[in-house]
This record gives sequence, structure tokens and C-alpha cells, in this order.
Amino acid sequence: MSTLEKLKTKLCIIGSGPAGHTAAIYAARAELQPVMLEGWMANGIAAGGQLTTTTDVENFPGFPEGMMGGELTERFRQQSERFGTKIFSETVTKLDLSERPFKVYTDEKEVEAQTVIIATGAVARRLPFKGSDEDTGFWNKGISACAVCDGAAPMFRNNPIAVIGGGDSAMEEAHFLTKYGSKVYIIHRRDELRASKIMQVRPRVGTLAKRALENPKIEFLWSSTVEEAYGNEKGLLAGLKVKNLKTGEVTDVPVSGLFFAIGHEPATKFLDGQINLDEDGYIATVPGSTATNIPGVFAAGDVQDKKWRQAITAAGSGCMAALEVERFLEEHGEA
Repeated sequence: MSTLEKLKTKLCIIGSGPAGHTAAIYAARAELQPVMLEGWMANGIAAGGQLTTTTDVENFPGFPEGMMGGELTERFRQQSERFGTKIFSETVTKLDLSERPFKVYTDEKEVEAQTVIIATGAVARRLPFKGSDEDTGFWNKGISACAVCDGAAPMFRNNPIAVIGGGDSAMEEAHFLTKYGSKVYIIHRRDELRASKIMQVRPRVGTLAKRALENPKIEFLWSSTVEEAYGNEKGLLAGLKVKNLKTGEVTDVPVSGLFFAIGHEPATKFLDGQINLDEDGYIATVPGSTATNIPGVFAAGDVQDKKWRQAITAAGSGCMAALEVERFLEEHGEA
């Protein structure tokens, strides 16, 4: 450890999506001189988070013509740097949150911080099959993991769409997509919905399932998995090869869109049990706050939000976290 470069800061921000950068902008303007460890392909995603994996972002205010996700995150970065945030393209490997000042480690640095904002996000779970990847497949060319983000795109309007999943998020996304698609297929590997088993303890889930089952624009493909996605002459998704797990029959299902709705994986493993998490692995924060169970440690964005998961809501929670950090430091005479 003696060979690590050592830095000291009032605030260390871990992560670099809209939550992390909004926190950085607010904190830097408050003269807190934050240090951001943006990560280097952390969790398989470039610095900037999940927005970097999207094409046109059309629901972020201020850009009426839309903007590529990568360009938007680069603007976040430029704005953070403009106000004095020090950004390092390094991934946090471990933390010591046992006492203040906290210690944050990468392979190259040891950062001593009076406060920490964790904004490491959550990665959408995806299934590997032929045609599903970025390089040779149809990811961002018809395949997505966010119906709210991408469902209104012209390529999906009045065309058949498929959703993979059987939980409440799949039911919500399918229902949302019926606004745009001519038909929505829900592809589920079981012969019943997971939602039906838990509707007694979570009535809303049962309502979502019932609404999907009764919607004339939604068709369920039970006991089925996607074997392959194929494209058209424009290089966009054109359809799926769907296998029935009971009969072994493979059916051709023409669709213009496919949405994964099988959950997200919050980037919290590196915390090593030091921060309280909920049952799904998301950071537990005080209701109405970004504060965690450790005073001086805050969480913002998708790493603590399993409900909305939007760039704009992440940015809002990043603002909250920065303001809470400023107040915390003032109360401790360290601002």
C-alpha cells in the first residue's frame, strides 16, 4: 500500500453516471473540490454508466432533438471538470468506512475523504444468445433493457415487440409498450407468472399480472426462451427464433424490438458488507434522503433506486447527495 499515490479530499464520488456527475457539479460549485473515481470498464460498462450503452436519449430535458448517450455523458464530464472536479479513470477496489476520514482504494490510489457519495449504478441483466450482443448482434439496434427509455422510438411504433421476463417489471414494461407497438409478446421460460405466486403479499404485482393477461395487445409465449435474434437488410432487429421448452419446437416471431425485463444487478459487491443493503442488493438509504447507515456516506442514482432507474431521477438524487454532503460538512465544521 505504501506505493499508492495518496490524495485527501472533502468528498470522494465513486461512479460517473448522471448521479455522480450531478453530485460533482453541485459539490464543486460549493467549493468542496471533489475527487471522482469514475471507473475503468467497471462492471463491464464504460465511465458514464448505462447511458453510454444507449443511442438516442430523447427524454433528458434541454435536448429537444435528442442526443447520443455517449455524447451526453461526455458533456456531464466536461461540466464536472469545468467547476474543478478532479476525475480519475480508475475503479474502486475496496473501501474502509470504519472511521472518518474514510479511505477509498483503487489499484493506483488511496483517497482519504471526509465524505463519500456512492453512485456506481446498476447493470441491467441480459441473456446471451446469438444476435443479442453489441458487436455482431442487435443491441441498440432493436434490443434494449429499458422500455421507458427507448420504447417510444419510431422503429418500434406500430410494429410487434417482445419482452423477456415474468416478474412485475416485465408486466409493467409490456403494458407500457402497448402504447407504441402493434402487439407485445411476453416470453417467459415458465408456464405461469412469478407474479401470480406473490400476489397475496404484494397485491400490486397481482394487479399488474392480471392487467397484462387481460390486455388484448399482449400475447404470452409460455415455457419459452429466445434462441436467436436476426436482422433485416438495414441491420436492425427483424425477429426472434423462440424455442418452446416443453415441445422443443422453434418458432419464428417477427418483431422490431426486444426488451430484457429480468432485473438489474446493483454495483455494490465492492462494499464488502460495510453498507446496509436491501433484499435485492441495493444500498438502503434513509427515506427522503441519500444518507446510508454510515454518517458521512451517501448513495445516489440507480445503486439505491430500484424503482425508477432513469437518468433524470439519478441526476436529481445526485443533487440531493451533494447538498446533504455540504450540510454534513458544515455541521461538523469541515465545509
